[in-house]
Amino acid sequence: MSFSAIVVAAGEGLRAGPGEPKAWRLLGGRPIVRWSIEALLGAGASDVVVVVAPDRLAAAADALEGLAGWRAISGGKTRSQSVRAGLSALRGSHPVLIHDAARPFVTAAHVERLLAALEAVDGAVLALPVPDTLKRGEALVAETVSREGLWRAQTPQAFHFERLRAAYAVWPADEEPTDDASVAERAGARVALVRGDPMLMKLTWPEDFQMAERLAGSQRIVRTGFGLDAHRFGPGDAVVLGGVRISHDRGLVGHSDADAGLHALTDALLGAIAEGDIGQHFPPSDPQWKGAASDRFLAHAVALAQAKGGRILNVDLTLVCERPKIGPHRDAMRARIAAIMSIPLDRVSVKATTTEGMGFTGREEGLMAQAVVGVEIPL
Repeated sequence: MSFSAIVVAAGEGLRAGPGEPKAWRLLGGRPIVRWSIEALLGAGASDVVVVVAPDRLAAAADALEGLAGWRAISGGKTRSQSVRAGLSALRGSHPVLIHDAARPFVTAAHVERLLAALEAVDGAVLALPVPDTLKRGEALVAETVSREGLWRAQTPQAFHFERLRAAYAVWPADEEPTDDASVAERAGARVALVRGDPMLMKLTWPEDFQMAERLAGSQRIVRTGFGLDAHRFGPGDAVVLGGVRISHDRGLVGHSDADAGLHALTDALLGAIAEGDIGQHFPPSDPQWKGAASDRFLAHAVALAQAKGGRILNVDLTLVCERPKIGPHRDAMRARIAAIMSIPLDRVSVKATTTEGMGFTGREEGLMAQAVVGVEIPL
């Protein structure tokens, strides 16, 4: 069944403590809002409207870079105003899912259960039965409340589009609903309770983010990529290695700047995310890359990894040559690589070795680089 989705991400999240509004904080290396967008698009959403504060439109473009099938619009001061804006922006009349960006662990299975239930009712809500004893009171207990028949509503919540839009049209302007199902219910809609999921926790308080980080770790794996590159020596008075220009009595021959170190790192990162090799992305037959600085190649691979939700854990580069001597330039290379890859300096290792006079590197016909990159990426 085709469906559209509205992701509400316009709130300030004041209860979450100081810092960025919660939808824009990082969780497992990705903005929290991105988790939901990726999941909904992956579940088959034909149109995803992300409702953000007016000053967050540019932030949305940055947070969701590399994803297709979504668009951001400005929301209102309240959640219901933002949902209304999202409904007005949707195209077509497919079923619509309303989801809070503060619940990042939505999955395709959740969507499937909602859409299946929607075939027989006007709306469907993911919910969990309340397992705890309920108390009413302030400092002291005033009353113990029966939990019989009580449910904790979650999002996404699914509705037939016209039914929900009509329900919002008659909702009192001076009253703020607690969720979208309550709007539909008051308008007479039949709303089904669908089995929810404890993983669909809502990030509200500061301590929730610590729990979410632990849960996010359980949904990610570490992948390792290996890269190797070699270039022969030719005429020149300098070489570029690890993004650093080093004076030498010869240069390196290559279509770009022949930086074997950055080429090996680029291939290693592309390998870790299964995106081919450097030649596929920057063909040596293409004249636009003649003499190009290799930091562009590595930055491109970093952007691809980030678009997949990847987080670079560490890099280890080994340069194999008799000359030039790498030791005096090691720290500069580490700093340059850390800057290109947007990772801390202590996650970058640069080493050098020789082949004791053996082989093409030992004869100083050229040099070689090997690289290993670790990336944490969503399952």
